[in-house]
Amino acid sequence: MKPTDLIKDSFNQSPWQRGFLQNASETKDFESEPKIVELASFEETMLPHLDAAHNLARWLLRNEQDAEDVVQEAYLRAFRSFGGFRGSNGRAWLLKIVRNTSYTLLKKNRAADLTTTFDEEVHAFGGESLNAATILEHAEDAELIRKAMDALPAEFRDILTLRHQEGLSYKEIADIAQLALGTVMSRLARARAKLREYFSAEIRNASETATN
Repeated sequence: MKPTDLIKDSFNQSPWQRGFLQNASETKDFESEPKIVELASFEETMLPHLDAAHNLARWLLRNEQDAEDVVQEAYLRAFRSFGGFRGSNGRAWLLKIVRNTSYTLLKKNRAADLTTTFDEEVHAFGGESLNAATILEHAEDAELIRKAMDALPAEFRDILTLRHQEGLSYKEIADIAQLALGTVMSRLARARAKLREYFSAEIRNASETATN
């Protein structure tokens, strides 16, 4: 039985997803019979989280081709390490690999994107401030969300994605990002504040344009 026979029906969505399987199945990682058996278990455990992996990589890298490349590399790394996986949370385990792989590329190509100076005045918005978390989870304006997220440094993009789009707990995020729980909560608050700043500015600009 060929590896592709085991998993050929798992991807019926986009071409890059089908391409991932094709490319992966042609590597030496999948040649032996024991590996084929292991692949079936890997498929069952990890492939349901492919969309989450791609979502995280896309928001982190802000480039579709880079995201596809990183997800493919991350899945290959995950498969090579799958024999040592003993946990019950396959999604968190996989997303940690995706995050690490994404940051490796960011450090190589765009080091300046990783962090940014935080302006404490961002926290000074009053009660009329927008709820960034609600906007992220329910906003209909996908383009506004994309622009707002792209304006953030990677350290904020990943934590917002993990919390508000993937619905992970603080503890899960702390494990994925290898941060203290308090740091996760603080960074998430700062990221939300940055989003509020961006959204408020956009609304003010739209209002001023409409009245002119």
